[in-house]
Amino acid sequence: MPGVQRLQFFLSESPWEAEQVNDRRLELLREQPATAPHHGGVIVIDDSGDRKDGTATAHVGRQWLGRLGKTDNGIVTVTTVWTDGRVYSPLHATPYTPAHHFARGRADPAFRTKPQLAAALAARGKKARFGCRAVVADCAYSVSDDWYLALREAGLAYVVALKPHRGTWAPADQPHTPIEAAHALTWRDAKRSSDWTPVERHFRDGHTETW
Repeated sequence: MPGVQRLQFFLSESPWEAEQVNDRRLELLREQPATAPHHGGVIVIDDSGDRKDGTATAHVGRQWLGRLGKTDNGIVTVTTVWTDGRVYSPLHATPYTPAHHFARGRADPAFRTKPQLAAALAARGKKARFGCRAVVADCAYSVSDDWYLALREAGLAYVVALKPHRGTWAPADQPHTPIEAAHALTWRDAKRSSDWTPVERHFRDGHTETW
């Protein structure tokens, strides 16, 4: 009954809509000068998993859980965040549903991979008027052609980390993998780096390093 477990009643029985609450939150962020998005920021894609016992909960399955750093039984959520390095505004989140939840597994028309979910969320961020100069993601997303195509269709530029031996689209006479790109650059020594360019990295604790 509502009077006995009010929080449980609110979450499971009352007629509130999480997406409407989130839309209102994003609207408030856009209205405030301190948090208003601009086209100099980026949309960051990431996913994280939480361990969950049992098999009855929706979206649960044995999969890689980034929070634990290992494969275990749990739920993975794909998220997007808008940031300009000063402000971090969470945008949208959606759970990844493992293939075994679908009648035809990965061949089921309703199944979506994490890169497919991520691309859809990035497009939602743009539609919510959180403009950006690029969508950024780690190398887990670089293996999906669907991810690249969906972002291009949405008119979103992207910067994605590549796995050392994983190729990407490029003209035939240019490097396709990070290793090929590294080999294509001339190097003499640290003082005469030739094609290599020093990069100053800024860390959260305030210190910098030249790599």
